[in-house]
Parts: sequence; structure tokens; C-alpha cells
Amino acid sequence: MSERRYTEEQIIGFIKQAESGLPIKDLCREGGFSDATFYKWRAKYGGMDVPDARRLRELEAENNKLKKLLAEAHLDIHALNTAFGVKRYLPPNKFESQLARKAA
Repeated sequence: MSERRYTEEQIIGFIKQAESGLPIKDLCREGGFSDATFYKWRAKYGGMDVPDARRLRELEAENNKLKKLLAEAHLDIHALNTAFGVKRYLPPNKFESQLARKAA
């Protein structure tokens, strides 16, 4: 992923300028970004202060770390099951269990 051009503080500053009445077209031209980028930022950071944005970044990083750990754990489990030839027990579905009852 490429390095970010603007920090969260700058992005929140742009959003606050737009909220204070500066036309979005002028703000985007001065800042050097597109309207679409501004609206994407506003959807993500709208209503936040700088500490909130920092906390959001920390939580996203922690979430990514936990997702990687979970994926590695699933890979380990799959590898162990494959190595030891363990088959998963799948409970019979409702239809099969009803057929078994009627047959008995």
C-alpha cells in the first residue's frame, strides 16, 4: 500500500473547513484532491475529532492483526487435521433424520 499523502489531522481539517462554509470545489482545488476523495473522507471521518481518528486507526490496525492471527490458527488446524487424517463429524441434516425415523 502506498504512503498516505494526508494525515488524519489534515483530512479532519479539510472537513471542518467545508463545514464552516468553504465551497467543496474550491477546497478540493486548493488541497489537490478530487471531490470523490473528499466525500470518501467525509463518510469515514465526518463528525470526528483528531483523537477519535487516531483511535480509529489503532483499532483498525489491531483488527487486522487479529484477523491474521485467526487465519494462521485456521491454517494450523487444517494442517493438523490433514496430517492426522481426522475427518470432521457433520451432523445429519433435518431431512435425513426424518427419513431415518420413518424407516424405523
